[in-house]
Amino acid sequence: MRSLLRFLTRIYFFLFFILLEVFCLILIVNFNNYQKIVFTNSTNNFIGDIYKKSSAFYSIFNLKEINSNLADENTRLRNRLEKIQASDKTDSTFADSAGYIFIATKVISNSVNLRNNYITLDKGTKDGIKTGMGIISPNGIVGIITNVSDHFSMGPTIINKKWKVSAKIKKNNYFGSLSWDGKDYRYAILNEIPIHVKLSIGDTIVTSSYSSVFPEGYLIGEIESFNHKKGYNFYNIKIRLSTNFMTLRHVNIIKNFYFNELENLQKTGDKDENIY
Repeated sequence: MRSLLRFLTRIYFFLFFILLEVFCLILIVNFNNYQKIVFTNSTNNFIGDIYKKSSAFYSIFNLKEINSNLADENTRLRNRLEKIQASDKTDSTFADSAGYIFIATKVISNSVNLRNNYITLDKGTKDGIKTGMGIISPNGIVGIITNVSDHFSMGPTIINKKWKVSAKIKKNNYFGSLSWDGKDYRYAILNEIPIHVKLSIGDTIVTSSYSSVFPEGYLIGEIESFNHKKGYNFYNIKIRLSTNFMTLRHVNIIKNFYFNELENLQKTGDKDENIY
């Protein structure tokens, strides 16, 4: 305490000088309009900048909640869009039977560098999840549910050698099967497209109407390159996938009310080699 008093006594004149400066500044600002306006604007800008930076700082800690809310909102909008599209069809009975419901979920784990890659999600049977449901991201298709517990579910993604999906070229509706060659997680191969079909780099590839898991027309990717070997009647088409499997955090699970009925009718061959 004595040290503090000695220190204050030592800087007494300096503190008195600062106090006088502040008092003079207050008088200048209060009795001069121009200085008052300048001071007010400067103060507002300074305080506004402080609020802006503090808001940006605190928002970093809320990113997880913000992303979760955005994912839920995207799911609600996707469900609403599906209902609108179904109501536009002429046959209302078919529209109801062909409807899809989208369920928001978070990614727990997701492999990209294995020969057969899988994804695990935080929703299970208690959330209405069943095997055979498709998985999509905001940018394109992801995979399919094959195993479910009470609170979790998992399944192969597109980048899995055992899994294929029915796909088509958007501009001309020619369809084939999309599969992964086990090399680069960013690319897949579209097979069974005849060489008489006109192709272009950048053509959009989407899900076909033959898929029992995904709605028709859902984005898969675009043509990166194509060629065909002499003596073969089909192209070898390399597709750049629209989904970035390295950054997946929030996805949607698709529920097709009539999946089981369609699957029982269409099931042929080895289960692991089915085309979804």
